[in-house]
Amino acid sequence: MMLSGAEWAVIALSLRVSLVAMLVTLPPAYALAWLIARRRFPGRMLLDAAIHLPLVLPPVVTGWLLLIVLGRNGPVGGWLESNFGITLVFNWLGAAVAAAVMALPLMVRAMRLSIEAVDRRLVGAARTLGATPLKAFLTITLPLSLPGIAAGAMLGFARSLGEFGATITFAANIEGQTRTLPLAIYTGLQVPGSESAVTRLAVISIVLSLGALLASEWLVRRSQGSRAHVL
Repeated sequence: MMLSGAEWAVIALSLRVSLVAMLVTLPPAYALAWLIARRRFPGRMLLDAAIHLPLVLPPVVTGWLLLIVLGRNGPVGGWLESNFGITLVFNWLGAAVAAAVMALPLMVRAMRLSIEAVDRRLVGAARTLGATPLKAFLTITLPLSLPGIAAGAMLGFARSLGEFGATITFAANIEGQTRTLPLAIYTGLQVPGSESAVTRLAVISIVLSLGALLASEWLVRRSQGSRAHVL
């Protein structure tokens, strides 16, 4: 199980990509979760379906759509490159974007369930006592939904670690740039005699993903136990 320098580089890149993807996705994921959980508006079901679309679309299709929109010739990607010099394709930032898009549905779902579990009567009581909507949100909804936020973050991190299809389509498979754990395992499977390296990377991937999932489950159970204690 001794890892080579190249394998350590793959692990470090995977952790960086997954962490950045999770952190970047947290604010919009929570905002979307709150919007769907607390508001009723025309097109709500359509928005909910669009958020969860990456779960059912082939990941390659998601990567292709990202390439169209965020590629150098795309409307958003071309604008970013011409105005800020930011290029997302074929580098680790593109891998983080692909991972973030694929992780978003899981994060939104976990946070939405947590927000929906917050008793609206608590918010109503705070409003009757003079709290503004923002203050009621900051003092009641947000703190009580923190376990769901943490659980969603762990799920998003785990999903980002395992992202393959959208990443290889949008960011390619470039050693030292976009070759994360799944891509390194896939590459190793194509090279005869790389079974030991593939095994090491697969074990590391399983350990990291399982740890994130266990942490998410623990946070959910702790949240449920805390609410039961309060009730």
